[in-house]
Amino acid sequence: MGFECSAEFKIGGEMSREKVTAIILAAGRGTRMESDIHKQYMLLSGKPMIYYSLLAFEESAVDEIVLVTGAGEEAYCRKEIVETYGFLKVARIVAGGKERYHSVYEGLKAAEGSDYILIHDGARPCVTKKMIQAAIEEARISGACVIGMPVKDTIKISDSSGFAVGTPDRSSLWLIQTPQAFSYSLIMDAYTKLFEREGSQQGITDDAMVVEKMTDRKVKLVYGSYENIKVTTPEDIAVAEIFLSKRLKKAIDN
Repeated sequence: MGFECSAEFKIGGEMSREKVTAIILAAGRGTRMESDIHKQYMLLSGKPMIYYSLLAFEESAVDEIVLVTGAGEEAYCRKEIVETYGFLKVARIVAGGKERYHSVYEGLKAAEGSDYILIHDGARPCVTKKMIQAAIEEARISGACVIGMPVKDTIKISDSSGFAVGTPDRSSLWLIQTPQAFSYSLIMDAYTKLFEREGSQQGITDDAMVVEKMTDRKVKLVYGSYENIKVTTPEDIAVAEIFLSKRLKKAIDN
């Protein structure tokens, strides 16, 4: 059994508990998957891809889940995903927006009243409770953290013509994953500023960038796993199934 990570403290002699909410993003179209089915609903080892992310957070120490889906898909997700698989921690299902940052912002508004927020891409089905736990714990310490891993390969910087113009030091580079975890006040303030300042959304690809761009807070890097891949292309499906099968076998053997 994992231990409960939400902090408890006394206010006026009574115990109060910090609320941890996970925002799981499942509003993407998955155009690189070359399929008419949105990738979060594609079958992975016999279950919809989004199932695995929801399961990991359902079994974790988070208090509730906000599921962000494509517009018009809310009822489908409620019936075919949440109710079918019995996910009790999914408190709200909301429609996302055109870009990832629009979807995150809708999730943040739905998570009002939380103390800490974890934001996770539903297309990362190999997330584990251990990663989630590590993110929550670091968010409580530093207020902002991201799961990731050091890069293995040499990285080249290219110019507009496709020629290499630089090679950054590999020892300082990380592959950034999700979940990314923040204090609610910090991430909500950062996103509010993002939408208030015209043109500030350009180039935004993850939540850490929003915090880095809109605030003076540093974001801590936390070790995740090389298996925590984002399923983007058809080849990724096969890789994710291998990782999930290995995890299932390990659970059965134990």
